[in-house]
Amino acid sequence: MRNDTPARMRALVLAAPGRCELREVPTPTPSAQQVLIRIEGCGVCGSNLPLWEGREWFSYPTAPGTPGHEAWGTIVAVGPDVRSHSVGERVAFLSERGFAEYDLANASAAVPIPRAIEGDAPGEPLGCAMNIEKRSSLARGQTVAIVGVGFLGALLVQSASRLGARVIAISQRPYSLELAKQMGATSTLALDEDHGAIVRAVEELTDGQLCDRVIELVGMQRPLDLATRLCRTRGRLVIAGFHQDGPRTVDMFQWNWRGLDVINAHEREPEAYTAGISAAFGRIVEGRLDPRPLYTHHVPLERAGEAFELLRTRPDGFVKAMVTP
Repeated sequence: MRNDTPARMRALVLAAPGRCELREVPTPTPSAQQVLIRIEGCGVCGSNLPLWEGREWFSYPTAPGTPGHEAWGTIVAVGPDVRSHSVGERVAFLSERGFAEYDLANASAAVPIPRAIEGDAPGEPLGCAMNIEKRSSLARGQTVAIVGVGFLGALLVQSASRLGARVIAISQRPYSLELAKQMGATSTLALDEDHGAIVRAVEELTDGQLCDRVIELVGMQRPLDLATRLCRTRGRLVIAGFHQDGPRTVDMFQWNWRGLDVINAHEREPEAYTAGISAAFGRIVEGRLDPRPLYTHHVPLERAGEAFELLRTRPDGFVKAMVTP
């Protein structure tokens, strides 16, 4: 560890549902194949919300730094066997303890941030968007429905439209629908209780053919049901929402009758994650992807609860909050 790295650091702890506090804990030391990173920021993910709100299967207090998994920063120490990274290098990395001043990562799970990218660089969600796009097999000329326009949805609207697809964005918040237009959506529809009206509107927009690709990003039962109904015969239903609060039912008749390809777009292999992060950074450098308008709020570590509340309430103007040490 470098001499100027403090022996102790501040880290966020969720003490109870809706309550977080800062604790001083030992700064970790990298093992042989790890790097120690001074964190610049960590995004707050929609999957963090249940832990903030509380569920019966969670236990508190949480481990220091959790559930921060969208962090980036600068390497300040490397393990003795690390040859792929060096002190002073900016990286995005895979971890679960990014709401802190320092964090560890395996060297193989740290992705260099190109010099052309300054400021915010939450690699994990950017890589997630690229992997969803890849699993969706998006291409020019397709009609793509995106159900749920948060951070990932907005990125996918942008990337699909720039690939030449016709994008129909469906979301609950009027602000999200306006954002989708700014990202390149051809059409927008309000996600409400009347799914029949949404299906009829999509039929009108597609001359009755429905959609080649439907990407569900909400992680709840009813949007999943809607997504099934929007897929054309031999279309592809892509489940990208994080369904973490219990079992789901599916309309197997529709899946069978229409011959749908059903893809779970969540990646769990670190190699796939890091490849997606590298691909995202490459597109940003080339000017083919621009996530900067989606980084809407920055909250200091000591007020991290405000970032979780922004995620919970989603006021107009909010897309993604970053917690900064």
